[in-house]
Amino acid sequence: MFKNKSNTEPRLLKGLKQGNHDCFRKLFEQYSKPLYRFSLSYLKSNEVAEDLIQEVFIKIWNKRKDIDTNKSFQSYLFTIALNSIRKYFNKLAEANQLKHDIIVSFSKNQAAFEEQENFEDYLCKLDALIQQMPVKRKEIFIGKKLEGKSQKELAEEFGITVKTVEYHITEAMKFLKGEFEKFRLGGMVFFYLFVKN
Repeated sequence: MFKNKSNTEPRLLKGLKQGNHDCFRKLFEQYSKPLYRFSLSYLKSNEVAEDLIQEVFIKIWNKRKDIDTNKSFQSYLFTIALNSIRKYFNKLAEANQLKHDIIVSFSKNQAAFEEQENFEDYLCKLDALIQQMPVKRKEIFIGKKLEGKSQKELAEEFGITVKTVEYHITEAMKFLKGEFEKFRLGGMVFFYLFVKN
């Protein structure tokens, strides 16, 4: 994979362990492009792959003193990247499951609803509607409904009262309910969002 790989790598790794920024930069220059291509092959998103590369090299810098210079740095680097990719997909799967539950849970016939060919369209519609919310309301809604944070946690995070958090969640739910009721979906009312929890 690295035909022009320099035999100076042990020196660069030694410098990295000592906190030398120039050595870190050279290692970044050597590995970032192949690591980006590797990440992109899984993630299919330039932006997400770029973010992941940054995350990997931040981890490398933070753990620089623990690097074993007798072992393959390339393997170490790609193992960190692969673990980050797995975490990304696990987080994505968890968020998608929550969205799925949001849409399905109030359906009278959940199995039939899940078999509908356009179910993915409903997930996309939910994402689009969430993005239309005012920024703070969107972040509070996502924090509560998709990340499972408590109202108290959100109040502290945003520097607002619990009552204000409740207001934003209520308004977000009203908005989503109104928009999805326009679809009717064969008369089904389905959002467990509207059950206070």
